[in-house]
Amino acid sequence: MNVYINLPVEDLERSHAFFAALGFTFNDDFSDAATLGMETGGTCRVMLVTHGRFATFTPRPLADARAATEVLVSLQLENREAVDGFMDTALAHGGDELQQPQDYGFMYARTLGDLDGHIWEPFWLDLEAALEAGSPDEFGAGDEPGADGEPGADGEVRGEAP
Repeated sequence: MNVYINLPVEDLERSHAFFAALGFTFNDDFSDAATLGMETGGTCRVMLVTHGRFATFTPRPLADARAATEVLVSLQLENREAVDGFMDTALAHGGDELQQPQDYGFMYARTLGDLDGHIWEPFWLDLEAALEAGSPDEFGAGDEPGADGEPGADGEVRGEAP
């Protein structure tokens, strides 16, 4: 099965430059004046689509990705250094770091808002160590900033106060 993730973008050229700087390549067979077919590896592609074209795909209004989360795209990278390098490049090209890095020892993740506000999460995972750690509740997934009624780095509260 192939997966195509379609994301609306305001400025196709600006998005092309941003994602090319992050090392993504583009497939001309899936690109035209209103769409860029971005290769992510394997059987998954991201289609960056102008707002005008994207609006023809759905009867619903386009979400403002800066105001509400419509998708979280996670990218597994080979190590922690690759995660940090990806983020450093994204930040240098106009991306926003949306929360503090999350380090569980066996997993390390950072959260990026792209030029249109879509959320990307580059992460590294030592699967064997993660399996030994047990369920997410056991390693403190509920203890992230913003949980339990306390505001996180983004000011959001993600849970009830005790």
